[in-house]
Formats: sequence, structure tokens, C-alpha cells
Amino acid sequence: MTEFIYKIAPRALWLEAEAAGRFEGAPVDIADGYIHFSTLAQVAETARRHFAGQDDLVVVTVRIDALDPAELRWEPSRGGALFPHLYAPLDLGAVVSVQALRLGPDGRHVFPELEG
Repeated sequence: MTEFIYKIAPRALWLEAEAAGRFEGAPVDIADGYIHFSTLAQVAETARRHFAGQDDLVVVTVRIDALDPAELRWEPSRGGALFPHLYAPLDLGAVVSVQALRLGPDGRHVFPELEG
């Protein structure tokens, strides 16, 4: 099983989370009742589908073993694939890194090297 999961977020929203000491989620997360994450194999497609054309984003790497297992659920989403959903605010102590996710000249996101 994977050690890390990933969250893409606007930089400004992430900076608010850092100031607050925890991440409550993006508006879509709050509306759905959980924080959406992706695995390494899923994160590029997540960026393409849900963040197309958006710049000034970050990709947040989170250690799964630092999360409460009762709050992290793997649930079917796109095409039946299991996606990690966190049913609690994200404690920033579980965050391994926060890296810029920028748009390349072709309009696609250029991912930094991610743990995985």
C-alpha cells in the first residue's frame, strides 16, 4: 500500500491553513463532507480534471501513517478507482512537503518530484 497521499490546493488557501494550524478543506471538500486526496498514480489526472488552467497551486504530500485510520477511507470514485478521503481536518503534522504546482508553456501542470 502507498505511504503518501496528495492534495492539490490553491496556494492562498494553503497559506490560510498554515496560519490556522490545520487544513479544513477546499470549498468542494467542505461541501462533500471530507477532504479529497489522490494517490501518486491519480494526482496528475486530478490536476487535469479539476484544476485545468489554474496556476499558483500547491501539491501537498501527506503521510498516511500520520493520519487516524478511522478518519481515512478509501472510496470508489472516477471509474470505480479507490480514492483516499479524510473525514476530519488535516493536521499539518502529517504533511511531509508542500511544493509549487505550476503550469508549463503547454498549459499542463508541471509536477515536482513527489514521494511515493
